[in-house]
Amino acid sequence: MKKLHILIVTLIMTATAAFAQNGVLANGEPYKAHAEGWLVDINEAYEISQKTGKPIMANFTGSDWCGWCKKLKAEVFDKPEFKTWADKHVVLVELDFPRRFKLPENIQQQNYGLAQAFKVTGYPTIWVFNLSKDDKGQFSISALGKTGYVSGGVQPFTGGVDAMLKQADAN
Repeated sequence: MKKLHILIVTLIMTATAAFAQNGVLANGEPYKAHAEGWLVDINEAYEISQKTGKPIMANFTGSDWCGWCKKLKAEVFDKPEFKTWADKHVVLVELDFPRRFKLPENIQQQNYGLAQAFKVTGYPTIWVFNLSKDDKGQFSISALGKTGYVSGGVQPFTGGVDAMLKQADAN
């Protein structure tokens, strides 16, 4: 897919870089993703992606209210075979839009900005992309593809993402 140069991503990443930690919930608990292996900070995902050469797979989710998001998590993301596949192929980022609890402000802003940048209109939406930075510190996104809930479990979901990755390598 074509490369998207997005100023909002630069602003979000600059703003969230000021926070060394993922943030704290109102009850004092540290905020972290709802599933093991998922990051919540796009800056951290960028650093890992640069070190490993793996693309980022971002899950735009409504973790506490979206039925299809819960179904995707249970049928795919919580399965050991998905975790094994993800460890080899992608850097996982959860971008949550909960209704029953409040995220730290920096995470809210990051998630909202990325949802706007990717034009997310429903949940779950999964984007696979590469993120890079030019000499001037401007970030750009090279989108590889998107998906949502896929029925049938881990294999149909990862097969679809593998097809995106292969298509990107061919281009």
